Amino acid sequence: MIFKQTSIEGLIEIYPRIFKDERGLFFESYQRDVFTQNGIPFEFVQDNQSFSSAGVLRGLHFQNQPFAQGKLVRVVMGKVVDVAVDLRPNSPTFGKHQKFILDASLQNMLYIPEGFAHGFAAIEDSIFTYKCTNVYNKVSEGGIIWNDPDLAIDWGVTNPNVSQKDIELPTFQQLFGK
Repeated sequence: MIFKQTSIEGLIEIYPRIFKDERGLFFESYQRDVFTQNGIPFEFVQDNQSFSSAGVLRGLHFQNQPFAQGKLVRVVMGKVVDVAVDLRPNSPTFGKHQKFILDASLQNMLYIPEGFAHGFAAIEDSIFTYKCTNVYNKVSEGGIIWNDPDLAIDWGVTNPNVSQKDIELPTFQQLFGK
């Protein structure tokens, strides 16, 4: 596996070693010891999966303490624009975001540590899966509106299909006063 540090500390893009032949392909999507050796020493306690039609946008979501979650995200079918926003107040990249193309043909993954909002937009019909370091807790959930003018995220999708719940999320400034 190749572990690539990104411009935001803690965000790590991962490319597995893929073995292909005439029958198909094989790769390891997770091995605890390899992840630990590469700076991801966390235990995952919950797996989630969703299907999104092309044009669906989900996010930006996060969990507050004590249920904050680190996530290992990937696409098993399709392609998405994946976005992580740094919500760590003491971070030099607080309020900054980084985006990635997660593509099932590449099998690339992204590790997003605690303290980030996360969302994605399906460029194609996509199955999205992620491991979490903590369980979901409804009372601890939070979010930022997907089209926040201060964040100015280019989702790569025109007129996205967004849930009513996500349309009603506050802006970054409403949450953090910045």
